[in-house]
Amino acid sequence: MKGIAGAPVSFGVFELTADQPLPEPEEILASLHDLGYDGVDLGPVGWLGRGDDIKRRLRDHDLVLVGGWVDLPFTDDDAFRAALPALDDALEIFTAAAELDPSRPPLPTLADSGSDLRRANPGGAAPGLSLDGAGWDRLAANVATAAGRVRAAGLEPTFHHHACTYVETPAEIDEFLARTDVGLTFDTGHLLIGGGDPLEGWRRWGGRINHLHLKDARTSVLADVVREKGGMRDVWERRAFVELGAGDLDLDGFMDAVFASAFDGWLVVEQDVVPSPSDPPERVVEDQRANREALRRWLP
Repeated sequence: MKGIAGAPVSFGVFELTADQPLPEPEEILASLHDLGYDGVDLGPVGWLGRGDDIKRRLRDHDLVLVGGWVDLPFTDDDAFRAALPALDDALEIFTAAAELDPSRPPLPTLADSGSDLRRANPGGAAPGLSLDGAGWDRLAANVATAAGRVRAAGLEPTFHHHACTYVETPAEIDEFLARTDVGLTFDTGHLLIGGGDPLEGWRRWGGRINHLHLKDARTSVLADVVREKGGMRDVWERRAFVELGAGDLDLDGFMDAVFASAFDGWLVVEQDVVPSPSDPPERVVEDQRANREALRRWLP
């Protein structure tokens, strides 16, 4: 394993909160370093800075950039072509950060942008949500184009199965892997939300997994949202994603399986949080302290 990383999303910094005032990067990087993390995810593109700025910040806090979310509309050819400059922009940041530790370069984390239909139906279980054959053909061809761009930049891509996108359920992950050559970002929390079992998924797809997002989730929250016909944001705002050990993830069984395997990627601890004004200021840091402590048995 390359190391253990934290993520800005665990501090409420990600795409769903990018329109709100965000904490300064130094504040989060300092917390992650002090809590015992080795690396960090990118967060919203540009938030950590670019070029010399991101290298300085990472160096000052003795952290490595491990990856970062880049979602693209893979099922819409015109929208996908229009979005490629955004991928190129992100790749400039990744390649700059890779100079700090060439032996552990970041993995640009590709993901599907989903659709209004998928965002309105979290979990992917409602009928009529999945792609047809032509849709899968488009997605696979566009993923190949994006992966080629990443590899041309000297980096290796990974693909994140994610709630409320067209690669969410176990069957959709199977289809994605059958149609592409890109490694999988395995996200335990999003697999729970998508109706899968993390331990079974790890055994099933282990040969393709090159990046790990370790996340706990309460599926009862998803069930409530689905019953009330809520959407994606409701899943996050109702705190479906919780600190390790507080949800439905069998942490001991899963981590034992990871360490019994040949996995040689990063383990990124994530706890997706949409902050509430009523939250105590210290809550987010204490949650990440608890997450790090939960892993001491395997990562002292």
